[in-house]
Amino acid sequence: MKNTLSRAGAMLLCLLLSGTLIRAQSSMTIKGKVTASDGTPVIGATIAVKGQKTGTASDISGNYKLDADRNSVLIVSFIGFLSQEVPVNGRGVINIQLSPDQKKLDEVVVVGYGQQKKKDITGAISSLSGKSIMEVPVTNAQQALQGRTPGIEVINNSNKPGDEPRVRVRGTRSLSAGNDPLYVVDGIPFAGNLNDINPQDIASMDILKDASATAIYGSRGANGVVLVSTRKGKNGRAVVTYNGVYGSVHNLGRTDMMDSQQYLAMKREAFRTSGIYDDSNPAASDIKIFNSTELANIQKGVNTDWQSLMISPGWQTRHSLGVSGGSDKTKYALSGGYFKDQGVLKPQSYERYNLHVSIDQQIGKRVHVGASTLATYSMRKGATYNGMDAALKMLPIGTPYDSTGKLVTYPTGDNQQPNPLLDYVPGNRIENLSHIRFFNSVYGEVSITDGLKYRLNLGGDLMQNNNGLFQGKNNTNLLIGGGDATAKKEGQFVWAYTVENLLTYNKIFRKKHAFNFTGLYSVQRQREDSSTASVRGISIEQQQYYNLGQAANVTALGSQLGTWTILSYMGRVNYGYDDRYLITLTLRADGSSRFAPGHKWGYFPSVALGWNITSERFMQNVSFVDNLKLRGSYGKIGNTGIPPYATQGLLSRSPYSFGNKGSIGYQPLLLHNPNLTWETTSSTNIGVDFSFLKGRITGTIDVYKQKTTDLLLQRFLPFSNGFDYVLENTGVTQNKGIEIGLSGVIVETKNFSWTMDVNAFKNSEKILALGEGKKQDVGNGWFVGSPTYVYYDYKKVGIWQTEAEAQVYKQHMGEIRLADLNNDKKIDDKDRSILGTPQPTWSGGMTQRFSYKNIDLSVVAFARFGSTVKSDFYSTFNTLQGRYNNLDIHYFTPSNPTNDFPRPNSNQERPNNYNTLSYFDGSYFKIRNITLGYSMPKHMMERWKMEALRFSVDVKQPLILAPYRQKYKGIDPEDVNTIAVDAPATWMLQFGINATF
Repeated sequence: MKNTLSRAGAMLLCLLLSGTLIRAQSSMTIKGKVTASDGTPVIGATIAVKGQKTGTASDISGNYKLDADRNSVLIVSFIGFLSQEVPVNGRGVINIQLSPDQKKLDEVVVVGYGQQKKKDITGAISSLSGKSIMEVPVTNAQQALQGRTPGIEVINNSNKPGDEPRVRVRGTRSLSAGNDPLYVVDGIPFAGNLNDINPQDIASMDILKDASATAIYGSRGANGVVLVSTRKGKNGRAVVTYNGVYGSVHNLGRTDMMDSQQYLAMKREAFRTSGIYDDSNPAASDIKIFNSTELANIQKGVNTDWQSLMISPGWQTRHSLGVSGGSDKTKYALSGGYFKDQGVLKPQSYERYNLHVSIDQQIGKRVHVGASTLATYSMRKGATYNGMDAALKMLPIGTPYDSTGKLVTYPTGDNQQPNPLLDYVPGNRIENLSHIRFFNSVYGEVSITDGLKYRLNLGGDLMQNNNGLFQGKNNTNLLIGGGDATAKKEGQFVWAYTVENLLTYNKIFRKKHAFNFTGLYSVQRQREDSSTASVRGISIEQQQYYNLGQAANVTALGSQLGTWTILSYMGRVNYGYDDRYLITLTLRADGSSRFAPGHKWGYFPSVALGWNITSERFMQNVSFVDNLKLRGSYGKIGNTGIPPYATQGLLSRSPYSFGNKGSIGYQPLLLHNPNLTWETTSSTNIGVDFSFLKGRITGTIDVYKQKTTDLLLQRFLPFSNGFDYVLENTGVTQNKGIEIGLSGVIVETKNFSWTMDVNAFKNSEKILALGEGKKQDVGNGWFVGSPTYVYYDYKKVGIWQTEAEAQVYKQHMGEIRLADLNNDKKIDDKDRSILGTPQPTWSGGMTQRFSYKNIDLSVVAFARFGSTVKSDFYSTFNTLQGRYNNLDIHYFTPSNPTNDFPRPNSNQERPNNYNTLSYFDGSYFKIRNITLGYSMPKHMMERWKMEALRFSVDVKQPLILAPYRQKYKGIDPEDVNTIAVDAPATWMLQFGINATF
């Protein structure tokens, strides 16, 4: 037995040694050089052994060296080039030449009524892929643009579930007409915002910014155009995808209100200032200034945190299931989605169901047809609810519940301060907005001859909104004002259609002359029918807003019809010579029913030039430059700006008494003006596109100037005319700025990569003229030479420290001290000035992406610097009178002579000039989102019969650096103009799973 084991061990040892010898003999050192097609070395190319973890990278001369089996296969890759698999076949020296990735060089961008290769574009266009959109957790796709592309400003003006952000492309142009961009989905104009579209159904978003790019949309392109392309089917087997996320939502911070002891001290100081509170007899003084309920709660030591009672964690969830595929003839995509956002205030939520269907069919060799449908049903609750206002005003010495656990109607005995928790009682307040939308597009395309095509686009858009609001008699609003239950019902039906006829001709002559022509004839029409009814005195509250006819009183009743049509012609010519010189000529004519005869038509031309410098002979030996293009454009675009029928004048109903009877008459409201026409924006743009080091660094720089004329403004008339004003085309504004966008591959190895996108932009707005020679319109906050929106007010310079100094200005010690700008020893309108503007000096964003093997990490951040914000918190909750709770501030007292905030005073409802306390530096830096993901290994996917499986965790808004937050104890400085008292700002922790079968 022992001999047998010895022989077996010896044989095993021989086998091991022989295997080692065989491997040693088959392993060899391989070296060589990696070059591009022009012979230049490729630095940092990855050379890996297929099926193994062995690999290296080429050095500064393109050389590499590694050990591998003589029968192995090398995989060579580098960004901007096609990967190669090279068999070793026993060779010790292997030189490798990489070919450019033509797909990346020929990447196409949607430009409106067609597509163009990036290298052929002459206009200013920014793009965002579907993958980039999904890098941040968003309710709608507009939010994904924030900080991602230069020149696009996206600001959240509310934290309520279902609210949409404000989007501005290169700033604000109009003073009274709209400034929102035009949205075009799959070639069809899309009314409203993108809340109705599931972000996961979007394949790309392209933003047209200069006149050359937007002039093809004529009278609707003045504010920029956002082209949205939804996902389509692809040639191949059916692919099933599922995406699901769940996130826990929490308030970002707490408004720093006074607790019980701080409030009591403030109220006593307020009455001390007015001479009522006597420190020598505090017990008797408390009886004078507190009611019996408040005194009882003070003795009990009540200290209620109303914010913690009102705010609870919310949540978000999103699920999407889709299938796509196709063949050479037929391609299809089908997806369904569900989204729910439950806010941190219980009455507020937003829920959405989506369905997307797309099909493309090739019929024979010449005909191509297709259709897509976007169907949406959503329910939004508590859109106008604002429970935080009452909660923050409520005194901390108020008790929310009685001894039996029931809600106390007036926790402090003050009938102007009902318990804010009453709105959480089922049935006390119900607000629902249901929304249904079907957005459809159908097309047919015929290839008439080589290069000549005709295309018919048909678009239909149907929307139905139903909004109901019921407030029971125990609702906080009615408890303050008194009265019976109220209800309101609003309905809106919108039907729109678009018909577009497109003729395109695309041909290359003699291999150097590229010619493209696009001709358009289109009609767009919209009809909106709306009605509203409000009642008071609903005896059976269970009926809510469903039986308005049973109410005691009708308080409002109305209906409205609005219809408009635009007829358009457009021609565009693109010409390129030798892939070097490019020109784009566009002319669009729009006829709008909104304007009177003689002014219905507007004409919007543009011209753009491009020079592909890298195609010149003198650049052929400049190996580090992949692409360098100079662009320039000029054009005019319009803004319809007025609602239907505005040129016809308006009448208003006027009740009066005639013969001791009530009668109804009509009087002119808006003066007829048949001369109204479009606001027109003239735009000049110069840009540079570049790519260096085989695509490792790419970017674009644009400088622009825009001038908007014929602004629609009110010209005020003498009252003797019977009209307050007339709407006219007058006034001029200007926007100019610079945009920089950079993308870089910082590190690219076999297992690790680090890429970065950075953008920065500066936009300067200015009013050049207001008409009639006016230099300012104080009521609207318009000033020639200043931005379109400014804060015009007195300037706080401190607090009056002595009575003698204050009396010079007829003020008192402890009150707000204002700047006497003209030193005339009095404060009047001449001392008001422009304190700032919400328009930032500059803005920017950054997206960083890291990957290591199967782990990926992305960080999205953006910043705004140089703006001013107005915070309603510092005016609404800074009464310093004592009736309501107050922000926890550092206020003046004789023993604490601060210059921060005025002295409390029970004789003042609010401090004199309290608005001056509301202006703050609005600069901030935000990390918008951090995402950490893990993709399951390929061998496991093969075993599970799956293509991909990825798990992720997101943190939304984990960091905000801002003076308003860190220095002044605010929460979130991001807002359009004024930080309102509304739903609190939030952050979210989200978990997700993406699966592909």
